[in-house]
Amino acid sequence: MAMAKTAFFRAAVFSLLPLLSRLPPSMARPADFARDFHVTWADSHVSPTGGGAAIQLLLDRSSGCGFASKNKLMFGHVSMKIKLISGDSAGTVTAFYLSSETDAIRDELDFEFLGNRSGQPYTVQTNVYAHGKGDREQRVNLWFDPSADFHTYSILWNHHHVVFFVDAIPIRVYKNNQARGVAYPDAQPMGIYSTLWNGDDWATRGGLEKIDWGKAPFRAYYKDFDIEAACAAPAGGLGSCATTAANWWEAPSFQQLNAAQARAYRWVRVNHLVYDYCTDRTRYPVPPPECLAGY
Repeated sequence: MAMAKTAFFRAAVFSLLPLLSRLPPSMARPADFARDFHVTWADSHVSPTGGGAAIQLLLDRSSGCGFASKNKLMFGHVSMKIKLISGDSAGTVTAFYLSSETDAIRDELDFEFLGNRSGQPYTVQTNVYAHGKGDREQRVNLWFDPSADFHTYSILWNHHHVVFFVDAIPIRVYKNNQARGVAYPDAQPMGIYSTLWNGDDWATRGGLEKIDWGKAPFRAYYKDFDIEAACAAPAGGLGSCATTAANWWEAPSFQQLNAAQARAYRWVRVNHLVYDYCTDRTRYPVPPPECLAGY
């Protein structure tokens, strides 16, 4: 009976897919990897594939690797299509995130894909750093095999909330609760980053499952980079970016989830959420203020 109910809700959610994406299709600016990004470490482990249509990241015993945008952005919408490591990926971490790269007052919005033993679900961990404060992890088990094909992972960031999307389905909402004394990332631009690295001291079952180097090298693939932002600031610069209400992501319709998105969000939270820092009484005997304020 429980399986039938889950299948019903899954079918209902996927029937809403045409209604979930509100990104104006004419607005997205396809990014060019060579023009808009650069390799940040281990050049030999980042390479074009598929005739240049995609980028391959590789992890082996010698190194992981990463790339970053050449410019930073302030508010907007960014997305990538990612095909994750297939087979036994335990201990690996594939990340896609926005970061200010400022140590003391870091702002950061993280997707971290935590590998697993073959046959187990992939877990995506999201985290939010605001004004240097992090430790806001949530984990969702993906309801599909993200290594079988490319899927779209997106971050919407405006003055009202941050929304993490998987194939247009919202899996995490972090609201601007500054009025209640909760820090929110709205004071400095962030760059776009991606990395593939060895996280087997924590990533899979709290570090119990280690990388099987006999399965190396491990490969993840990226394509179809889209960037919509108010402005672009040099990645090494300290300048700030401004945004206005004229930008589509600040419009009233993007200041909260619509009805279809809200239903899909509840479906994810009920069926696929496996960890929420807000309910972790070992770490937080008193829930953090944003948990009490609603998120």
